[in-house]
Amino acid sequence: MPTEAERLRAVQVIDHLDDEMPEAHIELDYTTDLELLVAVMLSAQCTDAMVNRCTPSLFAAYRSAADYAKAQPEDLHPHISRCGLYRNKAKNVVAAMQSIETEWGGKLPPTREALEKLPGVGRKTAGVVAVHAFDGQAFPVDTHVGRLARRLGFTAHEDPDKVELDLQQLFPPQRWGKGHQLLVWHGRRTCYARKPACSRCVVGDLCPRKGVTDAT
Repeated sequence: MPTEAERLRAVQVIDHLDDEMPEAHIELDYTTDLELLVAVMLSAQCTDAMVNRCTPSLFAAYRSAADYAKAQPEDLHPHISRCGLYRNKAKNVVAAMQSIETEWGGKLPPTREALEKLPGVGRKTAGVVAVHAFDGQAFPVDTHVGRLARRLGFTAHEDPDKVELDLQQLFPPQRWGKGHQLLVWHGRRTCYARKPACSRCVVGDLCPRKGVTDAT
C-alpha cells in the first residue's frame, strides 16, 4: 500500500496538471452514450483524430442499437475502413449492439462490469465509457496512462490491470476519472513516449523520471 507521502505527491501531480490543463476532456466526438461506446471501441490502435473522421457517416447511418443489430459487419466497413483492424472492430460493434438491444433494451449497460461482458469490450474500453457516460469510478489505463504512471513512480507494473489497482490505491475515487484524462493529455502533449519534453513539464519537480533516458 502507498504511504501518505506517496499519496500526497500523486495528488499534487494531478492538481498541477489540472491547473495547467483545466479543459482536459475526451477527444473523441460523440453525442450519445452508444456513440461513445462505438467511438472508444474504434479507437483501439487508432488515433482519436482518425476515429473522428470516420464516425460522422457511421453515426448518421446507425442511430440506435437496433440499427447496428440488424446490420452485417460488412455494412460498417465503408464507414470505418480507415480505422486499424476495422474488420474485427465492425464484427465486435455489431455483436455488442446485438447484446445491448436484446439484454438491455437498447440502452447502454449501466456499470463497468456489465460493459465488460459485451463482445469486444475490454476492461480499458469499459472503464473509459464508464468514466464519461455515468461518472463511473474507474482509472482506465491506456498506453499514455501506463507510461506516465511508471515514469512518475506511481507503479512498477506493466500489466494494465495492476497499474490501475496501484493508481486506485494512490488517488481518492473522486479523482480517478479526471486523473485518467489529465495523464492522457499530458502524455499526448508533453510526456511523449520518445524524447519527453521534460524542460517544459509542469510536474517536473515532482517526477523521478523513472525509465527516462532521453529527457530534453
